Amino acid sequence: MFSITLIAKPGTLAPALADSLRNAWGGGDVVWLSPGGAAEFQVAQKPENLWEVWAEMQGLGVDLVAQPAAGRRKKMLLADMDSTMIEQECIDELADEAGVGEHVKGITARAMNGELDFDAALRERVGLLKGLPVATIEHVLSSRITLMPGGPVLLATMKANGAHAALVSGGFTAFTQAIASKLGFDENRANTLLAKDGILTGEVGTPILGQQAKVDALHDITQRLSLAPTDVLAVGDGANDLGMLKAAGTGVALHAKPSVAAQCDIRINHGDLTALLYLQGYAEQDFVHPA
Repeated sequence: MFSITLIAKPGTLAPALADSLRNAWGGGDVVWLSPGGAAEFQVAQKPENLWEVWAEMQGLGVDLVAQPAAGRRKKMLLADMDSTMIEQECIDELADEAGVGEHVKGITARAMNGELDFDAALRERVGLLKGLPVATIEHVLSSRITLMPGGPVLLATMKANGAHAALVSGGFTAFTQAIASKLGFDENRANTLLAKDGILTGEVGTPILGQQAKVDALHDITQRLSLAPTDVLAVGDGANDLGMLKAAGTGVALHAKPSVAAQCDIRINHGDLTALLYLQGYAEQDFVHPA
């Protein structure tokens, strides 16, 4: 059996649309996970015209996902940070403070789209931060960084249901530690910005954590917790996330770069991070809202 999930911005998903698709694919009863926001039904097999219909749904502002119905609810969340759990790219925000924002943003965009070698692109961008006071990091965190909508509810709900949560980033520990603490992640992994006498040296600690490090984190943590990769829900948006997205039981490309989304079966372009709960079969009344 396959579960078909429709997700849209609250109040924009029409019952007639869900019913029409259910009828066309010979599915079971439509279950509303959020009135006007998310619905699901089951079908015997994955529809042959899934991607054609997916494209039509995108035009209507609706995310469409088909996945095996069994084992949807996951025991571990493995999440990217920049442009996934937060709305910004931290290195771009630091670069703005250093007066090289536009140049660095261009490199970041190309790296996240898979056009540049991640390690070399990271070293080049960090090099441009040389001389920036370490105190700038705290300033950026407090004044420039905002959480991606739905993130606090995603973490609170999955953790309330026994899931482990790990934040893995090609960014920097100075940011992942703060975001992990704010959202309730159990652990975090990232690169280290090197500093001397309170000033960034323009160098990054080695080894650099890139795509393979995220895959390694998936396997390390699942092995430690006696879980399987199929127990993992991974989410990210950039080329360096592809390895973990493909290795996880459910890999979600969230508002991803086009070249990244094209390689993923589950793509969320319209919903926020609560879409990851709907994909697991959680209804809105099951959500846990942090205090």
